[in-house]
Amino acid sequence: MARAKIVALVGEAAVRQALAPDADDTTMALAVRYTLQVLAENAPGNTVEVRVPPFGAVQCIEGPVHTRGTPPNVIETDPSTWVQLATGAVSWGDAVASGRISASGQRANLTGQLPVSWQRTPV
Repeated sequence: MARAKIVALVGEAAVRQALAPDADDTTMALAVRYTLQVLAENAPGNTVEVRVPPFGAVQCIEGPVHTRGTPPNVIETDPSTWVQLATGAVSWGDAVASGRISASGQRANLTGQLPVSWQRTPV
């Protein structure tokens, strides 16, 4: 069964709160799941799997379909780094260079997809 979609107003509030250094795990989890949801909506597909343990994972980006076992293109990072990437607070290149992202596979690169358009409702 698919998870319920996170409403933009709720997700956006969580993202704003998650950018603070003292964000709690519940807020961070919601922010991660919301920004992953937006990524998957903006770049539908099954070529790349983005993992942000322990809070979520999505498959995205059009291309060859993956059906079994470990996907050939996997990106993994921690929740704080993911929220920073998703909001543009840190660039893909800087996060890779500093070792904050594990990316394997020829297509495991989100440069053209980040930051995600997570702010959909007026502030």
